[in-house]
Amino acid sequence: MDLIWSADDLAFQQEVRAFFDCEMDGDLRQAGQRMTSVYADHHASIALQKKLAARGWGAPMWAKEYGGCDWSVVQRYLFTRERLAAGAPHPPFGIHMIGPSLIAYGTDEQKAYFLPRTLSGDILWCQGYSEPGSGSDLASLQMPAIDDGDDLVCSGSKIWTTHAHVANWMFGLVRTSTESKQQQGITFVLIDMHSPGVSVRPIVMSSGEHIQNQVFFDQVRIPKKNVLGSIGGGWSIAKFQLEFERSNLAAAPELQLRIDELRAFAATVPGDDGEWLIDEPAFAHKLASARMRASTLEIYELRALSAISSGASPGLAASVMKTLGTELSQHVTELALEAAGHYGRAYQPQQLRAGGDVVLAHGKGQTVGPLPAALAPLRYLNDRAGTIYAGSNEIQRNILAKAALGL
Repeated sequence: MDLIWSADDLAFQQEVRAFFDCEMDGDLRQAGQRMTSVYADHHASIALQKKLAARGWGAPMWAKEYGGCDWSVVQRYLFTRERLAAGAPHPPFGIHMIGPSLIAYGTDEQKAYFLPRTLSGDILWCQGYSEPGSGSDLASLQMPAIDDGDDLVCSGSKIWTTHAHVANWMFGLVRTSTESKQQQGITFVLIDMHSPGVSVRPIVMSSGEHIQNQVFFDQVRIPKKNVLGSIGGGWSIAKFQLEFERSNLAAAPELQLRIDELRAFAATVPGDDGEWLIDEPAFAHKLASARMRASTLEIYELRALSAISSGASPGLAASVMKTLGTELSQHVTELALEAAGHYGRAYQPQQLRAGGDVVLAHGKGQTVGPLPAALAPLRYLNDRAGTIYAGSNEIQRNILAKAALGL
């Protein structure tokens, strides 16, 4: 594996860096700095997406004919690194999630309608996968979709649905038949969230944010023209999509940035012995260990990058990277909470730029303690979900045990 960037790669990196230096105004920088989860402030995310789309960079993973960039895997990686280094808020997740699936499996009509509106931010997506009792074991989902002429009629509910309260479309999985093998009989559908019979109930997180929801369907009619792929063939599309969600090839650079920021903060926090926290051997050892884990993850990501550049699928690497990345991310939030000390006990959601409204009562005064300390407990609470979403880490280990070790 050659880790030397070419002259063209370095020139591209400088071009991307210059773009973010120019376009990242104070509001966008604050939105990125004060994120507490993988979801950015909604308005900041859309504002940046429109700037990227105007530059032709709104969908790095899409083919150019659909408004994408036709970038190489290396260019996409470098772009993501520079976006993270600039502290930019994350883009709307429909770009990364449903876009590639529409390109791979959609009809010409579906591509023509959904892709440009997703690119511009006019269509905001939510993901309807998990159900009460069917989350990590996604193939056990039961929400029925009854064939009725030109429509499928759905009744049931989806849960932990991020941004369902602001999304105007949902991509989701429903059961169109019951087969001996759970993965059969699942259909991938595109649902207009304004359809009669759709209702959304908020789920407020322990950090006080309203990001997740439970969505109820009461005899909701989904036109068959909004089936992605074939009826009963949804599981293959879901697996294709989850590979994109799990194989984040730039988790390590973001973790390294967070660790470096934590190191700088620890250099301003008094330790128990009167010195700075960063000088205490026990904490310094934890921080150095976390940095080494991030570097190890980066090597793994670069190996996967090399394989993908050669036309291979990330395959099992997606499960490995998802597991290592989310567990290290949680560890970093634990170290940040340790550095926050007694300031970490204060509930200060007014200091964040959350991915949803903060609905629990809170004060509106000045920050108690340093800003990193105010954000630490909120990020800690948010990141507990990291090892659950996109297929729990226990499921990922089962996949690796079966497919890689033959257990």
